[in-house]
Amino acid sequence: MNLRSPFLSLLALAAAFPASAQSPAVPSMSQNQPPISIGQVTVNAGATFAGSNELIRSGLVWRIYEDRGDASQPVIVARSTSPAPSFTLSPGNYIINVAYGFASASKRISVQRGNLNERLAINAGALQLKGAVSGSPIPANRLTFSVYVPEAQNSEGRLVIADAKANDMIRLPEGTYHIVSTYGDANAIMRSDLKVESGRVTEATLNHRAATVTMKLVASEGGEAFAGTAFSVLTPGGDVIREAIGAFPSVTLAEGEYVLIARHEGKVYTREFKIESGLDRDIEVLAKP
Repeated sequence: MNLRSPFLSLLALAAAFPASAQSPAVPSMSQNQPPISIGQVTVNAGATFAGSNELIRSGLVWRIYEDRGDASQPVIVARSTSPAPSFTLSPGNYIINVAYGFASASKRISVQRGNLNERLAINAGALQLKGAVSGSPIPANRLTFSVYVPEAQNSEGRLVIADAKANDMIRLPEGTYHIVSTYGDANAIMRSDLKVESGRVTEATLNHRAATVTMKLVASEGGEAFAGTAFSVLTPGGDVIREAIGAFPSVTLAEGEYVLIARHEGKVYTREFKIESGLDRDIEVLAKP
């Protein structure tokens, strides 16, 4: 049964973060148990997705806490990353918690004698995200994703995870999420709302309308680029999008019109240019008075 006491809310929050952020390390319990001492009890645990009887086979983190019956800091007594662990416990009252990414479930158990079999249901699924431009996949190392939970009075929502990578398995409680995909490190951004269903992996490709350009300051068309040039990319209204220094730095920009300013040895040169989705190219600024 699911509990909603302040103590269990604290456990759910703790379970959403890596084990390294928890209480001091406790050796995990594996299937290869030492002989059970007199008076100890074996607890066999398993987890399913809500509405399904099929056991979850990966991505689980189990924690057993001593149940002190108050709101004090929980004390962890056992931990495991096995999908179906067995814990050897002394008689007493405990709270068993299982986390699946950012989702979790908890249950109070009383351990007295014999063996116990406990199965917890987690209302969760996962997202697996990719990006594309003009029908071509974007390399995973050029993309990052941020995931938000919608909130009233907040158009973007509350941040759940930042800088997730393409093809990562992002495990989340069932619900609707706002996804922000960033291609490169400038203004090539796409947004989408996606639904996570219990027991399912939602795969989605966010299609960007952008291109990568290489900026150059040259004496003539096709000429050698001047080293040590400072470039600024601006919108037609004058907002700075990206700045870079070098002979031929690159930037990925959203589709639209821009102004490129090149500064070299105290002189300033400008030109306007347009980004068309999927058309990667050089943008040359001529070093002429």
